[in-house]
Amino acid sequence: MSVRNENNEQTLEEFVQELAQNDDIYEPEKMTGEDFFKMYLEELKDVPKLGLEEEKEILDRIQNGTAGKNDTRRLTEGKLSAALRIARTFENQGVHINDLVQEASVAVLMAAAEYEGGDFDEQMEKKIRESLEALIEEQKREKTIEEDMRARVNVLKDISAAMAKELDRAPTVPELAEKMKMTEDEIRGIMKEMLNAMSVKSAEGQADLYGGGQSPSGNQEE
Repeated sequence: MSVRNENNEQTLEEFVQELAQNDDIYEPEKMTGEDFFKMYLEELKDVPKLGLEEEKEILDRIQNGTAGKNDTRRLTEGKLSAALRIARTFENQGVHINDLVQEASVAVLMAAAEYEGGDFDEQMEKKIRESLEALIEEQKREKTIEEDMRARVNVLKDISAAMAKELDRAPTVPELAEKMKMTEDEIRGIMKEMLNAMSVKSAEGQADLYGGGQSPSGNQEE
């Protein structure tokens, strides 16, 4: 049975064991947006076309502050096809088409809320493109952080396994920190971040990773 320390915190041994059993958790999702795109286009066929006169009347009401919720909803519905076409040009940049369309739809609402006159289509397209570009950049940052974390965890796993063979016991956090040229807090930080992300409970009775039932001692890690 895996051993927990005196504070009932998960030990390094348990942590590495869970990682070994959950290698697929941080694999990036495969993006399959084509079916969604076709389904969305099919749904848009039921939306009444927004005529030029109706659009002008709605925009006039928005501009003079007399527009209601139905006006905003109707304008957004009428512009969804255009929003979808713009969103489609941002495909294959790390964001699922579903998220792109949702972000584009929100951008249409924002453009309507901020409208004070002028060419609405031009303002809407600018707002959509700005929103989608920001979304893609945010996803790239998150992916970089995720990949960096995965790389550090893989190194931690490899070094921990190698040291366990060499020492015939699970390495302590201080030993790992020295080996990896990191602080003890950084080692614990990797453990905590990954444990929180995985949200995997250690099952009682699970075999120890190193087979000896040994774990880092509490006083060595403090």
